[in-house]
Amino acid sequence: PQYRAIREKLKDFKELVETPQLAAEVTIQPIDELGVDAAIIFSDILVIPEAMGLTYEMQEKRGPWFPKTIKNQSDIDQLLDVATAADRLHYVYEAVKVTKAALHGRVPLIGFAGAPWTIFAYMVEGGGSKTFSAAKSRLYTDPEASHRLLQKITDVTIAYLKNKIAAGCDLIQIFDSWAGILSPMQYAVFSAPYIDQICKALPVETPKTIFAKGAWFALESFADMECQTIGLDWSTSADFARQKIGKKKTLQGNLDPCALYADLPSVRKATTDMLSQFAGAPHIANLGHGVYPDTPLAQIKCFVETVQEFSQQSSQF
Repeated sequence: PQYRAIREKLKDFKELVETPQLAAEVTIQPIDELGVDAAIIFSDILVIPEAMGLTYEMQEKRGPWFPKTIKNQSDIDQLLDVATAADRLHYVYEAVKVTKAALHGRVPLIGFAGAPWTIFAYMVEGGGSKTFSAAKSRLYTDPEASHRLLQKITDVTIAYLKNKIAAGCDLIQIFDSWAGILSPMQYAVFSAPYIDQICKALPVETPKTIFAKGAWFALESFADMECQTIGLDWSTSADFARQKIGKKKTLQGNLDPCALYADLPSVRKATTDMLSQFAGAPHIANLGHGVYPDTPLAQIKCFVETVQEFSQQSSQF
């Protein structure tokens, strides 16, 4: 509710993203209201293509929409260079600095970016899609140009994340929201190598999380990357993930966000059941994807409190 109260006063979503003081305020709201033990900077994965010169609009009830899309090599060539694109995101770096100062060290601050394939999908498709058939078909019909665009996105993303770390982010998370629409073979060629590049390029001392929604088939490749945490959505069990990657990575996740629509006793049970599945190895409790806008606040608080209670009880053994 506190976020929506701020959002209603603004002309659009992007004004909130691009105003450091406001971005910092809504970043800290969950810390104050819910008592979670990390903050994630308020921003959007699509700031990357916009910085590269491909403007998007955030339309109510429709989501992101790009008036112009990438159709050919000429469009790729017209995108801005790495340094120029990264510099255009100064408002994000400023939001990180303002947030860090306001947090006073209470909790760590997470920075994030979309994985190159997910950004590619929006830049080619022009918006959200059930199939992303335009983006996927481009991988088959023009793989060479696809790799060139993916590399450009990767280079800008690396510069962007390095700047966010320099501004104060303590941890980086890479979101591959549309990973699951690719086949395992396509993912191994057009997504995983670029995520690997990003992980290797960032400072070794900065922890990194990879969250690829629906990409259960890529867990073994993530296990070999220079990241510390692998996020799971609700369709991938803790047991399956451990079989694929062992205990050398921390797992994050993975309660179904829709479980938070149930009554409070059911939320407590679902949360405890989820936590029990991850017991015995490092785990960051989280949902298996983002919180839906109409999720009751009481249920979100119940989830957080149940995690805290479970953690306190577990530490006694």
